[in-house]
Amino acid sequence: MNNIFKIMLWTRSLTHFRSTHNIYSRKISNFTKDPDRGSWESMEGLLHCSANSVPLSPINFLERAAKVCRDRTSLVYGSLNYNWGQTHQRCLKLASSLTQLGISRGDVVATLAPNVPAMYELHFAVPMAGAILCTLNSRLDAAMVSVLLEHSQAKILFADYQLLEIAQGAFDLLRKRGRELPTLVVITDSDCSSTVDNTSTSYEYEKLMEFGHPGFNIVKPKSEWDPISINYTSGTTSRPKGVVYSHRGAYLNSLATVLLFQMNTFPVYLWNVPLFHCNGWCLPWGVAAQLGTNVCLRKVSPKDIFENIIQHKVTHMGGAPTVLNMIVNSASTHRKPLNHKVLVMTGGSPPPPQILYKMEEIGFSVSHLYGLTETYGPGSFCAWRPEWDMLPAEERSKMKARQGVPHAGLEEIDVKDSSSMESVPADGKTVGEIMFKGNTVMSGYLRDLKATKEAFKDGWFHSGDLAVKHSDGYIEVKDRLKDIIVSGGENISSVEVETVLYSHPAVDEAAVVARPDDHWGQTPCAFLKLKEGFDADAQEIIAFCREHLPHYMAPKTIIFQDMPKTSTGKIQKYILRENAKALGSITITSLSDCENKTSST
Repeated sequence: MNNIFKIMLWTRSLTHFRSTHNIYSRKISNFTKDPDRGSWESMEGLLHCSANSVPLSPINFLERAAKVCRDRTSLVYGSLNYNWGQTHQRCLKLASSLTQLGISRGDVVATLAPNVPAMYELHFAVPMAGAILCTLNSRLDAAMVSVLLEHSQAKILFADYQLLEIAQGAFDLLRKRGRELPTLVVITDSDCSSTVDNTSTSYEYEKLMEFGHPGFNIVKPKSEWDPISINYTSGTTSRPKGVVYSHRGAYLNSLATVLLFQMNTFPVYLWNVPLFHCNGWCLPWGVAAQLGTNVCLRKVSPKDIFENIIQHKVTHMGGAPTVLNMIVNSASTHRKPLNHKVLVMTGGSPPPPQILYKMEEIGFSVSHLYGLTETYGPGSFCAWRPEWDMLPAEERSKMKARQGVPHAGLEEIDVKDSSSMESVPADGKTVGEIMFKGNTVMSGYLRDLKATKEAFKDGWFHSGDLAVKHSDGYIEVKDRLKDIIVSGGENISSVEVETVLYSHPAVDEAAVVARPDDHWGQTPCAFLKLKEGFDADAQEIIAFCREHLPHYMAPKTIIFQDMPKTSTGKIQKYILRENAKALGSITITSLSDCENKTSST
């Protein structure tokens, strides 16, 4: 009897196994036939619904901050002070006002302003109204502003009162071209003496906000791929392009930037990086995610930087290498001793090691990040390894000048041969192009599909920057592709020459570009700005470079002048290249020729 019972159980189990096996076989078979289906679809009991899935959007960070830390300081600007509850209410009212002006989902709202509170609020209010934020460079002239307003098809322009003349000049040019004008909203300040009439085409920021409803229902993105902002490339090239960011990418890059910045809960962030530049490296949203305090600066100066650090106990700040240079060379009367370490992230061209060393002497802890407008700002950073603390100061500075490894939001960064698409060997010598792949790469260039496809060729974003890869996997930027100088068949990195120039005690700023040459093809041409109270001539500078570089890499031309820059502090090399081109050919066969043949102004 027991044996019969065992046989019955075994038969039933076998039948159940075959039935179950057939079900799973069919599901696996169906799944393998459709590789685009997710594996979750083949598993019973799972549900994709609003309870467990909402489109990623950084505007959620503000809603959370208002709920979690309503009474905690969100923003400081001079004597002005808001908490997160107030910031949330102001953004809701502003979003409501935008809809009353006719703004609907997918419309573009532009800004022309420095780092004032309105710029911070607009980073939330505009997407909360379902619109797309387009932050324009505050140092552009009226002609370029008119071009970008027309290209972006902005419905509203928020312009700071100090930039009102530029905005009105842009409107005049649009009017002459027969284009429809955006509605103008003027951002005023406590020291603003001018008044703005509320007309059908002109409003004042605070008065406009009064019309809004604090109970406004936020217009959430239908898809996390919906555009959240348009950022025009910074102007280091002569043709700005409109780089489109998505809610998804902005959300992920906000968190990734917070992580690489080592930004713990309740940071105090000093706004030196322009909010219009890559949406402030996505940190308007990132600081909200960490329930932090934003310290706004209308104008960046060493005096204001030190005063705000001391007064507000600033923990983090960012800045281009030129800002760091400005700090280390500032008057001693503007400096104040720091009683705590301030974490600094710098981007742009690699900062000279000596600048990094001097910053640390003052009391700043500097890390270098790297990215482009097309990568939402930061894409990689020099992840510091504890064992490097034991290196000599000079070696530590060299390590800090590397651009390092991808942040947590990217799938991959590699240095590749742009022709073969093969990765370069990790030998620290072979130069290739830096390429990106991942969720924090732009959606594309606004109304320029050809340029978008070219940038995404072979499934990677091509940066146009040249680098080497070290044995530890860290990358080190050598130059922009267009900044490499080809002299007598040899490639010269302008960055390497600039690093040597910065080590000269008299040099404050340096930029090296190619000058045409009938014999060599190109020769290095250095544009220099000297430190106040220092003096040096062209022959001295050239001799110094020849002592520290192979002779063929030393500049053959030295020009002393102030540097043309973007508002983010980047030197506009395309202007310098045109200046060098206008000089014509020069051929120097010996150092003795330098004094006679070197251009010096």
